[in-house]
Amino acid sequence: MVLALDGVIPFELSLSSRLFGVATDPDLQPLYEVVTCSLDGRPVRTDADYSIAVEHDASVLATADTVVIPASENFGDIVDRDALPRRTAEALALIRPDARIVGICIATFLMAAAGLLDGKGAATHWYQADRFQRLYPEVELAPDVLFVDAGRILTSAGAAAGIDLILHLIRRDHGSGIANQVARRCVIPPQREGGQAQYVERPVPHSFDAGTSATRAWALDRLNEPLQLADLARHAGMSRRTFTRHFRAEVGLSPGQWLTQQRVDLARHLLESSDLPVSRIAERVGFGTDATLRQRLHAAIGVSPATYRRTFRA
Repeated sequence: MVLALDGVIPFELSLSSRLFGVATDPDLQPLYEVVTCSLDGRPVRTDADYSIAVEHDASVLATADTVVIPASENFGDIVDRDALPRRTAEALALIRPDARIVGICIATFLMAAAGLLDGKGAATHWYQADRFQRLYPEVELAPDVLFVDAGRILTSAGAAAGIDLILHLIRRDHGSGIANQVARRCVIPPQREGGQAQYVERPVPHSFDAGTSATRAWALDRLNEPLQLADLARHAGMSRRTFTRHFRAEVGLSPGQWLTQQRVDLARHLLESSDLPVSRIAERVGFGTDATLRQRLHAAIGVSPATYRRTFRA
């Protein structure tokens, strides 16, 4: 279910219908039903020079498994709970306690004012991050990341980061194969992790021209090896400290966090697409033992290798 409010940004409004809408099973049957609603079922003014017609009012939110709230140009004016419009608050109250709520870009302001983010991690557009932190200190804002998955509450940074979040949801629901299929259909990169940094306006260091991208590509071809920070820094021709600083600036993660993430992603792919035993997969991805693989996979997505394989190969 997509809740469109006045001032909605058309690009972000379109993401759900486009991405969820092309997700199909092997028999080409839709995996999601996407419905768009407004507060009263009347046309919604966008932040462009046109309005959009919808067929449903907010009462349909009570039936939704997932509610997506695209950004509106008005959300930045929601500076505290008293500024949350009454009819919007009433609409949000219709959402089931077990439904997922997904906020794109500055929808984070609306969700925070509604109390949905209290004590939870969240993302928002980097341009509004400092202001958001001042207004809503009770929210654990991650100011630079693309998106945050806090269980049933998920938030993304601005614009294209909403694509990454929706692909993440499809991957979580139906596995990487379906998510990659959706990405191919829409001609977009299949995966940017939530912890990857937003492209923010910060000075770019001038001391190194090559960055760490070549070393990342080199490491991806050697995930089965016991790579250490020293190996990566040596390949990049930098000291460990300098490499770590550049790596974090480019990727938004430490080298160790990134390596673990890539190994988990490869393990998920092998669990979905092969009959290899868990111990062999652990060796292939560089975790060494099946115990380490179980620990890392559970930390990343909350399930064991056996459960993951059973779920996405059913």
